[in-house]
Amino acid sequence: VTHSIPACIGSMTINGKQLDNESPVSIFAVNKCYEIVQEGTFFDGSGFAALVREGYKVRSDVNITLEFRTTAMHGILLGVSSAKVDAIGLEIVHGKVLFHVNNGAGRITVTYEPRGTNSLCDGKWHKLQANKSKHNISLIIDGNLVHTDNPYVQSTSADTNNPIYVGGYPADVKQNCLTSKSSFRGCLRNLVLTKGQHTELFDFSRAFDLRGVFPHSCPGAEH
Repeated sequence: VTHSIPACIGSMTINGKQLDNESPVSIFAVNKCYEIVQEGTFFDGSGFAALVREGYKVRSDVNITLEFRTTAMHGILLGVSSAKVDAIGLEIVHGKVLFHVNNGAGRITVTYEPRGTNSLCDGKWHKLQANKSKHNISLIIDGNLVHTDNPYVQSTSADTNNPIYVGGYPADVKQNCLTSKSSFRGCLRNLVLTKGQHTELFDFSRAFDLRGVFPHSCPGAEH
């Protein structure tokens, strides 16, 4: 067995002596255990998950769906970029959700602004759908649709070739369609990217790089 156990371990004794797990000599990718857990992936606000090492190609069309839960007003949800300007980005800024797309001609942004200032950052689950269809982009948050006009109608393909970064990204990586550097703190679940007939559900435990991300469970409430 080469991987860690996705579980909680407590009250361990060796030769009748209980181990002190409050002050370990070293610790790596071990989180607290929660009495109440939910399905999902917990992001502690310090890192990111990196998916598709060989690079994800957005091109002309992509539909992204996910559910998020946070009490923070700022946080990166997802970014896919390229060595040039082509990129897409999803982020929470001042309690609003922003979806940015650059097909090469310039960045366009669609913004979802909730009625209440912190109504998306209330610690409850919210459903997000971001759609790019050629030069058109739209956002649906909890069933509410917003879209924007794109002046660059001739530019339709985001030629990305970098990994999908979720919840943040490394300091040495360029992201052309994210304005924030704040790592997401909260929980994500059901991340699905659809291109045409091809639908892919991403399992965070299979990410090639995880920092400050605990893929198997979410605390039932903030501690």
